[in-house]
Amino acid sequence: MRDRIILACTDCKQRNYTTTKNKRNNTERLEIRKYCKFCKTHTVHKETK
Repeated sequence: MRDRIILACTDCKQRNYTTTKNKRNNTERLEIRKYCKFCKTHTVHKETK
């Protein structure tokens, strides 16, 4: 039930992180505040396709 997802920075659009999520419990897209090494700040990262 857990699927691999890719997180992309909302500012620079770089795909920085991979993680897993349970699609049965979390149907909407994931948003996590993480460090972006390209922006050199903490930004919101959203789930991509």
